[in-house]
Amino acid sequence: MTHSVLRSMRRALLRVVPSPAPAATPLSGESILQQRHGTQDRARRFYDGQMLNHLNETMREFVSRQTMMFLATSDAHGNCDNTFRSGPAGFVHVLGARLLTWPEYRGNGVMASLGNVVENPHVGLLFVDFFDDGVGLHVNGRAAIVPDAVIRAEHAGLAVDPAPGRRPDQWVLVEVEEAYIHCAKFIPRLQRCAASGPVNGSPRPKKSDFFIGGDNHKA
Repeated sequence: MTHSVLRSMRRALLRVVPSPAPAATPLSGESILQQRHGTQDRARRFYDGQMLNHLNETMREFVSRQTMMFLATSDAHGNCDNTFRSGPAGFVHVLGARLLTWPEYRGNGVMASLGNVVENPHVGLLFVDFFDDGVGLHVNGRAAIVPDAVIRAEHAGLAVDPAPGRRPDQWVLVEVEEAYIHCAKFIPRLQRCAASGPVNGSPRPKKSDFFIGGDNHKA
């Protein structure tokens, strides 16, 4: 009897007390600027016509031909870092429409980008073809760090780097959330050339000391 009365009271309350209105979603920074500059219609056409939540076949083929990528990360406090990755064509492996990965090798030991991923999985990738298509591709998503042995157990077909003795310690695995074109209008066209040698017969300084060699470390 008690349970029946309680159920009736709850039903009555639901009929009398209106459900609270959902909280309004705050405007994003880009939405605020679109309103300020009157570009909402143009932006909507771009969202509807260009932005995907996956990599379509053309995007996957594009990534498989790229030899370089820019990687944007930030830590838990929003402090940002942008870095560069490169390798043989297809060094970023597309594992599916929503998944891609690339190898991480021993570097300077700082691990700024990977450290950011540990704190904040959101990453922004930018592939730019300066040589052939003259177009770019943005890929945004969530990243995780995976040991080499673990990812190869799941994806045995991953290529081995052709450079002698060069083996990755770990891989970055990204779940794609957004993919869209980078306008070709301001992308410069470059030509591939052989690695440069000495200038006027003089050996170049050690690359790691390019910016801080000699007295350059002084304020």
